Amino acid sequence: MHLFMVCLFGLWGMASPLPYAVEDICTAKPRDIPVNPICIYRNPEKKPQESEVLEPGKGRIPEFTNPRVWELSRANSRFAVVFYKHLADSKDNEENIFLSPLSISTAFAMTKLGACGDTLQQLMEVFQFDTISEKTSDQVHFFFAKLNCRLYKKANKSSELISANRLFGEKSLVFNETYQNISEIVYGAKLWPLNFKEKPELSRQIINEWVANKTERRITEVIPEKGIDDLTVLVLVNTIYFKGHWKSQFPAPNTRLDSFHKANGETCKVPIMYQESRFRYTFIQEDKVQVLELPYKGDDITMVLVLPKAGTPLVEVERDLTSDKLQDWIDSMMEVSLTVSLPRFRIEDSFSVKEKLRKMGLEDLFSPENAKLPGIVAGDRTDLYVSEAFHKAFLEVNEEGSEASAATAVVISGRSFPMNRIIFEANRPFLLFIREATLNTIIFMGRISDPCP
Repeated sequence: MHLFMVCLFGLWGMASPLPYAVEDICTAKPRDIPVNPICIYRNPEKKPQESEVLEPGKGRIPEFTNPRVWELSRANSRFAVVFYKHLADSKDNEENIFLSPLSISTAFAMTKLGACGDTLQQLMEVFQFDTISEKTSDQVHFFFAKLNCRLYKKANKSSELISANRLFGEKSLVFNETYQNISEIVYGAKLWPLNFKEKPELSRQIINEWVANKTERRITEVIPEKGIDDLTVLVLVNTIYFKGHWKSQFPAPNTRLDSFHKANGETCKVPIMYQESRFRYTFIQEDKVQVLELPYKGDDITMVLVLPKAGTPLVEVERDLTSDKLQDWIDSMMEVSLTVSLPRFRIEDSFSVKEKLRKMGLEDLFSPENAKLPGIVAGDRTDLYVSEAFHKAFLEVNEEGSEASAATAVVISGRSFPMNRIIFEANRPFLLFIREATLNTIIFMGRISDPCP
């Protein structure tokens, strides 16, 4: 599965920055990283939300984890669920959804480096960065660096999880040196000068090709035609690529064509994978959902599936979903023996995040009149704003795991399940979350409403 995120700025700004010597961002201390953005938002002291008052033994910070990194992961999860619900509201119930909320958060964290005033405050609030205990906005970047180290520099290479960031800027302009330095040191986002003014279409092709190379060519044409014009000044790109193999693979000979019941009442035949094994699982009676965790090799990355009870529309589960509820479901899972049937599918999703974020309260950033981004282009420019933000994601799930290309011959036939065994039969719309298990960082999420070919 693959994901990328692009922010296009209708900005106007290139100097070669003087790099700071940070040998290893993963072992660096706060004092080692020169995070000095032009503006700092100091969070007001506020009482913890009711959901943040943890019961004894719940929400315990994982061992060897910086408490603020853990809080950033929780903030990202809260943003993920809220953004997903806004996205779901904009789509038909029969449409698939797939995205990386972590990618969106990362791209806009880079944007936050140059923001001031209400624009900065809205970024802090919408992305839940203001829930982190450290009271100043500049500290978020240090914790993002540490979170990225946890996610992308694992000693265990059983699953491949790679992130890449890049800044593409108009070559005739001079960008703020501090902005460039922090982007490169903290996010690994080097500046690539392009000729947006005279060759916007060529610039679009160069960026799309860079994204394609970073995602094993699964994501192409992420920036649509006319997505860049001669007024574009800066394009921020974040890509996340994941390839994993199930810890317990689905035997290919078990795959059969079977019925999938879509939300609109229609049915279709899809390849259904099948296996019997032990997995972490729970059934939440009051929420009418089954929750199943399928680990990838290495156990650090897992897929969590949320399947409504037969007769319960997925839209009801989506409506009541919160990050705290999802965490409670995950915490209540126990290892049991069960039979699992899951569609083999491949989906791609693309959309603009602009309107969803505006509805969540991030309005000034997209407004030519109100945006305050003086920390990006040298000279304290006041006419910069974000003109558009594109997001595109790809997911393939099969017998071996994610993004494997093995083909399986399918035979139309029925299947009988063993008696007296727990059954998880995903033959109707369900939610999925791909997460880092220790921190419960949601890397990808979505819903499968129509896996039909």
